Amino acid sequence: MGLLVITPALAQQSNAATPSAAPRKAVASKNTASSKSSHAALPGALAAIPEAARLAIEGDLVWLGSFAGLSAEEFDGHMLDSLKAFQRRNNGKDTGVLSDQERALLADAAKSRQAAVGWRLIDDSATGARVGVPEKLVPHTGPARTGSRWTSAQGQIQIETFRLHEASLPALFEQEKKTSQRGVHSSALNPDSFVIVGEQHLKKFIVRAQSRGSEVRGVTILYDQATEGTMAAVAVAVSDTFVGFPDPNTAVPAGRKRGVEYGSAVVVTSGGDLIAAADMTDECQSITVPGFGHADPIATDRTDNLTLLRLYGARDLVAAPLGGDAASGSDLTLFGIADPLAQAGDGAVTEAPARLTAQTMTPAPPGFGGAAAIDAQGRFAGIVALQSPLVASAGSVTPQAALVPAATVRAFLDAHGLHNDGVALAAGNAADPGAFERSVVRLICVRK
Repeated sequence: MGLLVITPALAQQSNAATPSAAPRKAVASKNTASSKSSHAALPGALAAIPEAARLAIEGDLVWLGSFAGLSAEEFDGHMLDSLKAFQRRNNGKDTGVLSDQERALLADAAKSRQAAVGWRLIDDSATGARVGVPEKLVPHTGPARTGSRWTSAQGQIQIETFRLHEASLPALFEQEKKTSQRGVHSSALNPDSFVIVGEQHLKKFIVRAQSRGSEVRGVTILYDQATEGTMAAVAVAVSDTFVGFPDPNTAVPAGRKRGVEYGSAVVVTSGGDLIAAADMTDECQSITVPGFGHADPIATDRTDNLTLLRLYGARDLVAAPLGGDAASGSDLTLFGIADPLAQAGDGAVTEAPARLTAQTMTPAPPGFGGAAAIDAQGRFAGIVALQSPLVASAGSVTPQAALVPAATVRAFLDAHGLHNDGVALAAGNAADPGAFERSVVRLICVRK
């Protein structure tokens, strides 16, 4: 059985920016004297490229070391020279305009560099920030004073996030520049961000910070000069991926999954059986249900995007009424638990209206992957799945919402000898909406 594809309205907007370009894009949009990046100042050939495509190209060039030693605000001024150099290395004409074949070569070269260092986009639970981490280079993780720390085996490479609740961005900028034995090569202060590049003792460093109100979140990258051959490009990529205050509605790059991801699941039996979307539980090192403990995957159907989970020793769970057949109307209500970033840290079950047609539906909130969908008459309509569509792009894409129909859910449960012990509903009968509110739990997936 197939999925009913739900394309969110946000997908019509231009979201195809690479992870390494996204924070730079926000900074470059500020028309300040300290920012050296200006789209209006781009050469004609580059200015003609759509911004999303241009930022995707810049993101790939970062991995080839094209911007080593530069702050992200300086990329645009060097992009044409970097493109020409790439073309010359590949025996092409140095026009600065990539052919389709050259663009594919650039993307492949960047991906191989990323794979070599174990590149992964991380949602840092200690600060709420999002940052790229080369996990093969910094395999040791632990808490830092105000954030998280990743280090290499001997400490030659260090990446540390920080979060300050009552701070002045300009004051912190000056303080960071004056840190003992730190020599600053370049720096840029914008109204809501700054970047500092230089040397400290025998290490190179980059500090990047962003502010919202009186809160500042940032990342510091330190690496021995002996590792510069590898780390020069990687450090720029780490800095450039940093997003201090990520929008939970903004997707991670296509083909990547978050280090920590929040979703929803529906209770099937009072004994601890749960149904969730398979995409949500894919590649999880651990799956936790707050208040209950660890959940184990029991069965998965990737075709229909469903996973059966079990909470051992769970008590007092309320099974959802999954019987009956939903009407064919387009008005739905979703019961799920939103991502903490979208819910101010709360963990309550909330409702979200949705409208389903043949191809579109209002987008499900972040964290609603695995939520229960109810029709206008209060009958179970299916499970919400959030999927990243396959696109011919190296940029980010907004996940599509998909509805796994109620009949598919029940067939999956039957196939595994599991019968829902919630309220049995005859066709045409409605359930108490509160039953679904009591039978949805939050899932937390932690990936390695």
